[in-house]
Amino acid sequence: MDISITGYGAVSPFGHGVDALWDALVAGRSGVHVLDRPGALWEQVPILVGADAALDADAALGRVRANRLDRSQQLALVAAGEAWADAGAPAVEGDRLAVVVGTGIGGVETLLDAHDVLGASGARRVSPRTVPMLMANGAAAQISIEYGARAGAYTTVSACASGAEAIAIAARLIVTGEADVVIAGGTEAAFTPVAMASFAQSQALAKPGDDDPTTLSRPFDASRRGFVLGEGAGFVVLESGAHAAARSQRSHGTLAGWGITSDAFHITAPLADGGEQERAMTAAIRMAGLTGADIDHVNAHATGTPVGDVGEAAAIARAVGTGALVTAPKSSIGHMFGAAGAVESILAVRSIETGVVPATLNLEHLDPAVDLDVVSGSARTAPIRAALNNSFGFGGQNASLVFTAA
Repeated sequence: MDISITGYGAVSPFGHGVDALWDALVAGRSGVHVLDRPGALWEQVPILVGADAALDADAALGRVRANRLDRSQQLALVAAGEAWADAGAPAVEGDRLAVVVGTGIGGVETLLDAHDVLGASGARRVSPRTVPMLMANGAAAQISIEYGARAGAYTTVSACASGAEAIAIAARLIVTGEADVVIAGGTEAAFTPVAMASFAQSQALAKPGDDDPTTLSRPFDASRRGFVLGEGAGFVVLESGAHAAARSQRSHGTLAGWGITSDAFHITAPLADGGEQERAMTAAIRMAGLTGADIDHVNAHATGTPVGDVGEAAAIARAVGTGALVTAPKSSIGHMFGAAGAVESILAVRSIETGVVPATLNLEHLDPAVDLDVVSGSARTAPIRAALNNSFGFGGQNASLVFTAA
């Protein structure tokens, strides 16, 4: 069954909208900067660099409503709203409309803020809205309420693979006939002192030193030394090709295949050879009815960690070959965790639509262990008929999606 992508929306470090994100990436701009976070706890965080989302939630949602939502829920509602409008606001019965949202950490900002309030001022000062704001399924619930989706409001929590898994599960709902239309994507807002301090202590974050912060994220570069935290949301509207055609709705592209595997190896470290990542890729390619040689473009997970990039590169070379154009957008927008797979899926689809592959920023010396055609310097143009998007997360979660032209 053809799964059409009839709408997409995003919130990123470049603001609200897919166009703003795409234009910035093609132009080679970075959303990474030194964070301005006042407070005693933030003063103890050793690394204050990131790519937070440029969204005024009060302006986008109204002050009262925004105050009743966690930051991750705010981002999700805005991005999903863009995707819904872009899809032409489908006239679909609520019991045929579903929602699937991926998030790695959920309402962590709300949880930690409420904990501080409890300690400083007592239980009477803790908001009664705290639990609905912190629960991981809060974003899916809010979107289902917004659009009257009654065919299920699912939440995937698979670390950095969450957003991609959400899109795959959404497609399954359509294939099995449980829904005609699904709003799917990912959201993450994890800029908290605890989260950043923990990642810094684990040596996962790139250390600024005297570097320009925009140069810190260096996927596939020989000098890479960790990722930069990002924030944002990305959503798509999926429907069967027949359903989209029946309402004469144009499609951005087709979700042709997906593959999900797990390493069953280590809670944070991936398999060094990328074996299960390769299996996810080959499963997605096979489902799409393609071969590795048919993949023209790979949007790599590539976070900029010393081990992760090399393992993924080897897996891509085995699954796809070395001729596909590869890019790593985390060099520009940081690592959005649960939102990454959804946002980067949109970018992969946009490459198919435009025939443009944005460059990987800060790639000056390709690691000799990476035998891939990684786009660097400036964006490259080429016919893109099929694109593969990779998303891999802590816990050994692997998700790969294959997109083709509409």
